[in-house]
Amino acid sequence: MTDLYDAIHSDICDKLDDGIGSDGYDCDLLHQLCNSDCFIIGTYQAKEFLGAHAFEVINKIKNYEQDNFGECYTDLSDPERVVNMFAYIVGEEILAESETLFAVDGGMFTEDEFKAVKMDIASLNITKVYNTNN
Repeated sequence: MTDLYDAIHSDICDKLDDGIGSDGYDCDLLHQLCNSDCFIIGTYQAKEFLGAHAFEVINKIKNYEQDNFGECYTDLSDPERVVNMFAYIVGEEILAESETLFAVDGGMFTEDEFKAVKMDIASLNITKVYNTNN
């Protein structure tokens, strides 16, 4: 399943390279990167992305939502919704690895802070992130 993590990590790095989130608050970065635009659009593409990992992904979403919301809200019968919720969860795990992001004082990013967060995220060992969270 590290291949799924790698694809999401690459998408986040691409968005950071494009400056997405650079003009906002640190607390909004996850939303801007993983929730303001779909990671995958289309049922066929979502099914292809999930592949043999579909049940692992569904289980991860179910556990995440039950732990955070007390019940599961994602329509687990919709591959597109499953993939996009999974991308949000993995995005949260990836951003949690940035020491710089947590050092920002709840305000808007300075140019240097955003560059440092971008470097933190780009230099992550995604296999380590996967192993830490699974």
